[in-house]
Amino acid sequence: MSRFWRFGPALLGGLLLALFAMGLTLGPPENLDSAYENKPLPAFTLPPLYEGGTGLDTAILTSGKPVLLNVFASWCAPCRVEHPQLMALAENKIPIYAVNYKDTRNAAKRFLNRLGNPYSAIGFDGRGQAALDLGVYGVPETFIINGQGHVVARHVGPLTPEDVRALILPYFMDSPKEAQHAVSR
Repeated sequence: MSRFWRFGPALLGGLLLALFAMGLTLGPPENLDSAYENKPLPAFTLPPLYEGGTGLDTAILTSGKPVLLNVFASWCAPCRVEHPQLMALAENKIPIYAVNYKDTRNAAKRFLNRLGNPYSAIGFDGRGQAALDLGVYGVPETFIINGQGHVVARHVGPLTPEDVRALILPYFMDSPKEAQHAVSR
């Protein structure tokens, strides 16, 4: 029994450390189901990021054609990593709308001034309530919304070229060959 008291705390600590290390190597789930999958988005209205710009509301996302909804913040390092993918999608005429999450207007504007603005409209969600209503876990997150305003897919984390090719482009391109050409540009 005295051996347990001598080595027990060390063994327990080692076990906890091993579990923690395993959790870190698993990484975040990227394709989480959305509570709104194949259901209408929750109703929300957000003021525009830019004064005089277009804000964001549920009606804008119900255009009759698929759109992307990207949740980003200037303080989010992975948002910077995925930004070139969003710029490429915008160059390919894919409509992208944004929720600027728990940010300041000035910081978000500087972020977009430096990296480019791929968004058709940006809603400013300073308190994060709209993102919370959408079920956002963290930033960045991207939702594919069909023309009726229903979430058809969700991606958690920064978009990679592979994510764009496999998850996003099939909803926006008429053929796989067209999608491959759009990514290789």
